[in-house]
Amino acid sequence: MIIAATGLLREANMIGDDDVAAVSGSGDQALYEKALDGLAPLAQGIASIGIAGGLAPALRVGQWVVADRVIADGRSIETDNRWTACIADRLDATRGAFLGHNAVVATAPEKAALHRATGALAVDMESHIAVRVAQRHRLPFVAARVICDPANRSLPPAAQIGMKQDGGMNLLGVFGSVLGRPIQVPALIAVALDAERAFNSLLRGRRRLGAGLGFPDLDKLALDVP
Repeated sequence: MIIAATGLLREANMIGDDDVAAVSGSGDQALYEKALDGLAPLAQGIASIGIAGGLAPALRVGQWVVADRVIADGRSIETDNRWTACIADRLDATRGAFLGHNAVVATAPEKAALHRATGALAVDMESHIAVRVAQRHRLPFVAARVICDPANRSLPPAAQIGMKQDGGMNLLGVFGSVLGRPIQVPALIAVALDAERAFNSLLRGRRRLGAGLGFPDLDKLALDVP
């Protein structure tokens, strides 16, 4: 079994199958880590997979990026070399660093500052948790994400409050925000359209990865876990 660490229930539903146990974010990072820990003894590897925010300006919506390393808790942790190469080849993905972050990075200036400080291509809220679990259990780890929110965009207020911590939609919050500031509607529509493009790319990529999310034969896998 492969564990897929996702943020949203929609991502988990796209990624999970008979040999991939997809775990979506609960809104409580400690509980999320505990859930991953509970599955880890049964797993051959852990993949952080789903959508992400872009930090590198050149990345476009719907583009796949695969991590060579994850910046987590102030450390730079390399992903498994062979599994990463398999995934990147199947997805024709851009490779580089990911940043694991505890909160949504909502504005273009914030994204630019994080890119300058870390050199990371993308940011998400699960990879740093998943890589901790992988290291603790000495499991191969990879991270592959689709850009949903590009580096040059600042999310409108309604988009920032529209997603619940558990991955559900806060429709009342969105409605109230739009009523109070209707000028944000065009930006909110653009965010929604780009999200659909990203999810469509995620689904296509999942199909290309196939069984086990591209996990190589175990006897050929170089386990590079410190």
